[in-house]
Amino acid sequence: MAHQDQPQKTQLSYQLIKTSTAATIGGSCMVLSGLTLAGTVIALVVATPLLVIFSPVLVPAAITVFLAASGLVASGGFGVSAVSVFLWLYKYLRGQHPVGADRLDRARDKLTGKAMEVKERAAEQIGTRGTQG
Repeated sequence: MAHQDQPQKTQLSYQLIKTSTAATIGGSCMVLSGLTLAGTVIALVVATPLLVIFSPVLVPAAITVFLAASGLVASGGFGVSAVSVFLWLYKYLRGQHPVGADRLDRARDKLTGKAMEVKERAAEQIGTRGTQG
């Protein structure tokens, strides 16, 4: 009988340790979240009058900072795009066949073919006018 009670006592003590650890950690987290909430409310109460007083300065400053930052990001993006386009053109002109070069070649061939058709039609039109007049 004493032998069968041993696993049950071990399991009971394990459950007790688990429960007390969870309660301790949960209580600590609740205390920390309460302190954080109280600090946030106090900081908001202190900062609100300052924000209202300084808003004529802060709002234009925030808009200026936003516009400057977005301009820098946009110029950086345009710069990266330009460098990648020039690199693609360099590879294409060197004959290294970059990605999309086959599509460009097909489009150029189509345009050349259409230009030849237009030229032939124009020559036919000029030829038929010359024989009529």
